Amino acid sequence: MRPSELFFKKTNQTGLYNIQSMDNIPSIMREGLLSNERAEQIAHTSIAMNSVQQRRAAVVVPDGLRLHQYANVYFDPHNPMLSARRNHNLNICILKFNCTILDIPGVIISDRNASSEYATFYPPAVGMESVNFRLVYAKYWTDEDYFKQMEKKSVKCAEVLVPHFIPFSYVTCAAVINNVAAQKLRDTGFDRNVVVFPEIYF
Repeated sequence: MRPSELFFKKTNQTGLYNIQSMDNIPSIMREGLLSNERAEQIAHTSIAMNSVQQRRAAVVVPDGLRLHQYANVYFDPHNPMLSARRNHNLNICILKFNCTILDIPGVIISDRNASSEYATFYPPAVGMESVNFRLVYAKYWTDEDYFKQMEKKSVKCAEVLVPHFIPFSYVTCAAVINNVAAQKLRDTGFDRNVVVFPEIYF
């Protein structure tokens, strides 16, 4: 069974997600979703937190590449990163990638935010059995116990890491917060379906 088929069987989900500045859509349409390393070579707008990027820059995936050499997507976009960037809601979109990106050679799954010192990295088939999808797809990650909350918050951001870039052809649609954002996204030349989905935003 291909990793994408196993993913669908386990989760009934069809997509993986990237939270993106609309400013970058034209370059993503031309060159795909790039790794941090490749994105640094072109003009782009980053919505990443500097402190997180500094941690990510130091991570090397066991038997793999440096973390910044992977293009990353989330299992669930309704996550702490989207929450932290709520002030940018009118300028960001959530790109949905077909889950068949899991079948790309060299793909790695992290069982939580890949910058976490507790993250473990797996090939896709093993990762499907190791990621706590109950926590990943939970609506909330809050907990009365601070340490449990930190655990849930990190697991919520479990990632799929694709070497170097993900071709734009894998993008199926994008979600935005309202009609104003939808028009802004269309104005970039985005040629996939645009879904107004305020419920996924914070």
